[in-house]
Amino acid sequence: MTTQLETVRRFSCFGSRCTVAVCGEGAERAAEEAQVALLTWHRRFTRFSPGSELSQLNADPRGTVPVTPMMARFAQAAVDAARETGGLVDATLIGALEEAGYRRDLSGSLPLPIALGLAPSRRPAAPAQHSRWADVHVDALANTVSRPLGLRLDSGGVAKGLFADVIAERLADFDAFAVDCSGDLRIGGHERRIDVASPFDGSMLHSYELSNSGIATSGIGRRSWLDADARPAHHLLDPSTGRPAYTGVVQATALAPTALEAELRAKCAVLSGPGTAADCLAHGGLIVFDDGTDHLIP
Repeated sequence: MTTQLETVRRFSCFGSRCTVAVCGEGAERAAEEAQVALLTWHRRFTRFSPGSELSQLNADPRGTVPVTPMMARFAQAAVDAARETGGLVDATLIGALEEAGYRRDLSGSLPLPIALGLAPSRRPAAPAQHSRWADVHVDALANTVSRPLGLRLDSGGVAKGLFADVIAERLADFDAFAVDCSGDLRIGGHERRIDVASPFDGSMLHSYELSNSGIATSGIGRRSWLDADARPAHHLLDPSTGRPAYTGVVQATALAPTALEAELRAKCAVLSGPGTAADCLAHGGLIVFDDGTDHLIP
């Protein structure tokens, strides 16, 4: 019996690291094509380049804008994400992110214990009083996005989860594959070990053996900084206030059938706070609280 070798590609993308692993006949070419696709989407969906498709959509003065099929798919995923999380995962908060200091791709991070020591009182996040995401309408047949002038979309985790799933669709006929889009993973074929690290010291909290599933981790341990008023800030906002959310949950890992669903569930758990975080993890996961303790959801 011949053991097939796996082709693995690791590369910088989406402000972090991505990995594509493929096993089966034609794996090398498939892994290369997946890498090219992810790097292309990185350029097209970044909000930090004025020439990207996302930036051009956000700046377009027309109410209805023709877009590529992938942009239409992302915009619909963003609307669905908000609807399915009760407005907690809101991709229309670019202005608030910029006001908090996230105007460029950030490297490095404020240590979590320092950020938590400076953070305001903990409170669960809540949806915005006016849900701007509900004003976004996608025509998938015409490939158009309609939204009010001034409303801007942020790709964020929704795009990464979506892209992992799209690559998984393309690799479905291979013996095994794994796609890691900067922490949003989609796995097919044989089991793989996935370790979950602590946001405090990087120590391993739990290991999963997964096959044919998605897994994602969201938290405030990375991409955190001090804003212009020396207040701690990070990229997960409370839609009701437009400010970084400090809820008592600092990290959540979610299992789900797809990477996109896992991403939404993980982010929802962080934003919901300790009282209802577990309700977001219907397929299981791991919650880390700001006192350093954790809770495994079977």
